[in-house]
Amino acid sequence: MPQRIVIVGGGVGGTIVANLVARALRPDEAMITLIDATGEHAYMPGWLYLPFNGSEGIDLTRPERGLLNKHVQLVTGEVQRIDVSAREVTVHASPGMAGMRGTGGAIEARYGYDYLVLATGARLAPEDLSGLSGSEDAWHHFYSLDGALRLGSALRVLNGGRIVVAIGGIPYRCPPAPLEFLFLLDEWLRKRGIRERTEIEYLSPLPRVFPIESVAEVATPLLEQRDIHYRVFFNTDEVDTERRVVRSLEGEAAEYDLLVMIPPHRGARIVEEAGLGDEQGWIATDRATLEVKGHEGIYALGDATDLPVSKSGSAAHFEAKVVAARLIAAVRGEEPDPQHATYDGEVMCFLETGHNAATQLVFNYENPPHPPRPSLFYHMEKMLFNRAYWHIVPQGLV
Repeated sequence: MPQRIVIVGGGVGGTIVANLVARALRPDEAMITLIDATGEHAYMPGWLYLPFNGSEGIDLTRPERGLLNKHVQLVTGEVQRIDVSAREVTVHASPGMAGMRGTGGAIEARYGYDYLVLATGARLAPEDLSGLSGSEDAWHHFYSLDGALRLGSALRVLNGGRIVVAIGGIPYRCPPAPLEFLFLLDEWLRKRGIRERTEIEYLSPLPRVFPIESVAEVATPLLEQRDIHYRVFFNTDEVDTERRVVRSLEGEAAEYDLLVMIPPHRGARIVEEAGLGDEQGWIATDRATLEVKGHEGIYALGDATDLPVSKSGSAAHFEAKVVAARLIAAVRGEEPDPQHATYDGEVMCFLETGHNAATQLVFNYENPPHPPRPSLFYHMEKMLFNRAYWHIVPQGLV
């Protein structure tokens, strides 16, 4: 009887786990099911560039089925319930799926599991910040495909003024992204010839411009050289979209003509409803094994966890290999190899600094990054990675 492995979430982490396990185990050893709400896989780091390059973003999304090993069953539908006692996941699914049941017109598919992987990601929660919810046309962000495209439209009609980029809550996906946006924005405005009549200000709730001090030490002089103003200890508390002002818990205010807000983030609602998340919906996860604390046979990875690492595709990439190694060992009845089945907090990502330059951030739980001087080399590495992503990363080839 094959062991049943159910993976919830078809982002980078869930997809890598599915493919690595499917390649290592025979179908008679494990039945692997990946459940994804849309059946579409998005390359989220590409959203950062959309406001500036005029692209429609069609190359940033591909069908999940085309990225999966043939032995992985893909289920497209919304997870409605995770029953950890019954070890079962309930999905509102399309007609024709195995195990579906009709209830008052709704179609339910239920999937029992021996092992469960939660790659449920993070969701935007603008309702958590006063003034954001219900006023989507009055502020902008680049944390979704639609948001990035809408921001690009707003920038293209801009003729100067005051742009404020603010952090709406911590944690948020991809910590370097706000700084990258600032640098790319400065470059874009200069190319259009309107930088001299545009003021840019960055509002950070932290005591510095980036959570990690060694990175802040590289970024801060670049902000100053490019006349990008910044305020630290600015904990955004309210956005008044009628008066176009952002207010902080500390009593400060920042007026704007165009607001780019990093909206508050939370874990997936289904995680909260299953009682697996904290007050923000993040899953309590063992930092080494990635097992959900208090729940044997359930693993979490990527943005969904409460781990002290960045919520990024890079972290999910490295975490996925650990989860896969543990699943393979468990199904085979073997002890996991500590070398491959222990997560040390590894993250490797790039920080774009504009003008065809970037730096690289490599770190783990114990060792902070030591970013090299921004250069064309790292920018080209980032561009090559963006192009190669579809061919190597979801398959777990790197």
